[in-house]
Amino acid sequence: MKLTWDEVSARRLLRHFLTVAPGHDPAGVVRAMSGAHAQIITAAELSIALRCGGTTRYDVQDALWTGRSLVKTFGPRGTVHLLPTEDLPLWTGALQALPTKVSPFKEDVRMSERQTELVIEALAEALADDELTIEELTTALVARLGEWAGDLVMPAFQGFWPRWQQAIAEAANAGVLCYAPNKGRKAAYTNPHRWLPGFKPMPADEAVDELLRRYLWAYGPATPAHFAQWLSAPRGWASSVFERAELARVEVDGLEAWVMADDVSFESSDPAGVRLLPYFDAFVVGSQPRELLFPGKAFERALGGGQAGNYPVVLVDGVVAGVWHLRRSGRRARVTVELLGGGGGARVRTAVEAEAVRVGEIVGAEPTVAFETVTVGPHA
Repeated sequence: MKLTWDEVSARRLLRHFLTVAPGHDPAGVVRAMSGAHAQIITAAELSIALRCGGTTRYDVQDALWTGRSLVKTFGPRGTVHLLPTEDLPLWTGALQALPTKVSPFKEDVRMSERQTELVIEALAEALADDELTIEELTTALVARLGEWAGDLVMPAFQGFWPRWQQAIAEAANAGVLCYAPNKGRKAAYTNPHRWLPGFKPMPADEAVDELLRRYLWAYGPATPAHFAQWLSAPRGWASSVFERAELARVEVDGLEAWVMADDVSFESSDPAGVRLLPYFDAFVVGSQPRELLFPGKAFERALGGGQAGNYPVVLVDGVVAGVWHLRRSGRRARVTVELLGGGGGARVRTAVEAEAVRVGEIVGAEPTVAFETVTVGPHA
């Protein structure tokens, strides 16, 4: 089966709720995206709300901290994500199944397998009915396990973190830790069983197979290398997952890739629309090949060393055609938009201005659009 990039883009845009048909609820949108990157929580809120008609960042916050249909935890690539709470059995089962990576820490810093198990057990107990900061967790773990757990040995920024903290992502993958609302300016954590009582991680193979199905539904056609990059997993392992799945081979502008055998329909219409996508938007991070998503000047301007997500991007008809930056000042917001390749024309500029209005509605500010060079660097 031979496909064009336009056919692939049209399907992905539709399934990511980036066309004229918006999603209905934050959890459903996040499920369709296979997670929303939330290292920058305001970007995650914008990413989700852009896909939901009439939704603001406050509705996303409500889904996360009040309705609990979303959970903030560690997801693909070991990074902070928002995930549907009901999908925790799937995600914990799949992430635990990834091949264990070699610890980046020196021998006198890293924990043994047994120590990691003890830390995870202690975290489950400490967070069972409480919400604790790192400092509070360190006190609780030292009381349960001994001084070794709290030794300040992990180099971090301008200081050191306690030894136990190297197991925090593994604890999340085990299903015993997730984020709670901040305590002041400090991050806090709790046990997700408080919100989804009694859940257990899905069996490893079942969870990984389902995760592949969801990935290919949202980002297919794709290759084992693409899947491995999305999860930060070994390519050989990803290839073995593809080999046991029921897949259909396709060609995208001459490039070999795969979709699920029972999901081979593609849109007949061309990809259309202009969207302002924030930092680390799932569509940009998960879609491959990068050279087709970031054509021409966009490959150098909108990618940070080949990594997608470092810059908010202007998506025009399914491809990256610029970068943008939002700066708030009280109830006002300045949206600077840098269009590549000739400025995009009147249609694109008019659509960008309309999209900026929607961004303003989401964040609660009145926007002013300036078409000029974005001078701030990545993550600004």
